[in-house]
Amino acid sequence: MTRGRNIFEEVGAGQTPVPDPAGGLIDSDAPGARRAIRLWLAALFALVVLMIVVGGLTRLTDSGLSITEWRPVTGALPPLSDADWQAEFEKYQAIPEFQLQNTRMTLEEFRPIFWWEWGHRQLGRFIGLVWAAGFLFFWLSGKAPAGWTRRLLVLGVLGGLQGVAGWWMVRSGLSGRAVDVASYRLAIHLGLAFVILGLITWYMLLLSRSGPDLLRARRAREARLFSAATGLMHFAFLQILLGALVAGIDAGRGYIDWPLMAGQVIPDGMLSLTPIWSNLFENPATVQFLHRVAGYLLILFAFIVWRKSRTSANRTTRAAFAVAVAMLFLQALLGIVTVVHAAPLSLAILHQGGAIAAFVLIIRARFAAQYPAPQHIRG
Repeated sequence: MTRGRNIFEEVGAGQTPVPDPAGGLIDSDAPGARRAIRLWLAALFALVVLMIVVGGLTRLTDSGLSITEWRPVTGALPPLSDADWQAEFEKYQAIPEFQLQNTRMTLEEFRPIFWWEWGHRQLGRFIGLVWAAGFLFFWLSGKAPAGWTRRLLVLGVLGGLQGVAGWWMVRSGLSGRAVDVASYRLAIHLGLAFVILGLITWYMLLLSRSGPDLLRARRAREARLFSAATGLMHFAFLQILLGALVAGIDAGRGYIDWPLMAGQVIPDGMLSLTPIWSNLFENPATVQFLHRVAGYLLILFAFIVWRKSRTSANRTTRAAFAVAVAMLFLQALLGIVTVVHAAPLSLAILHQGGAIAAFVLIIRARFAAQYPAPQHIRG
């Protein structure tokens, strides 16, 4: 017979406690895993930045064609004997860059440019190993948050594609009458590097905050400001590609006055090559003119975006846009200084580093518009 319940007895007393409901997928992202993946991505970020800088130095020192074969595995070993060095030098002597430009180069002068290109490729191999080790660990251990395995795999696929694009670029300078690689292939190679860097930056920003925090922040997103930042990011990327075309044909050293070019607003000979489309890639006057005009338009658009960002109620968002636009202005000034000094190696590589900083800061501002940082109503 059932015992009567005392009116003062607590409800549920003596019954088996009901467990708390399990969290959803967004709650299953262990903070420790997010921090570990973010640290791994930070290492990849630093390595990719270093790779872009080393790649720029390789181009500026005319070292990129010193290794004439693509051996992803066996190429990791440098020449180990005098006979090996002589064999590598003879391969280099068979390509147009030596026959048309460096006919007086000796074996001792060849060694430094070989080491630059070998170091460039070796760094690429190391980045691939760092990615593979991290990806396999997080995948096999099941520590990757829900939905992140595919994202991290994409980075590896793009890295492999980047290696193929690098060799495709080098091949363009190994035959024919060209003493350099094709500028459009150089632009694609550099563009892929910035795509990888941009994805890593975005992933690091996502992992810097918890899943629930991102969901809450998304509700306060500033859609128009986010769209403006996306446009600014794409415009900056286009300018980076134009900069690669300039570097590919040394167009930055052909016209060293500013704001005019050879004393003219529009320089002569901008459409002198045939077919006409080849002027976009091979004509120094055309390429540098487009890079300059795109720079002016980019600064104008950046100013408009900055003005728009001033209407944001979030002080962190406003600050992120202010820093990004300030870096773009600094980068433009650095570009002018680089041109008027005929693009010496030190200024040219500093200008490339400025492009990295500006691109990353624009992505950071874009993230701030999409996921505004929490702030108190009183500020």
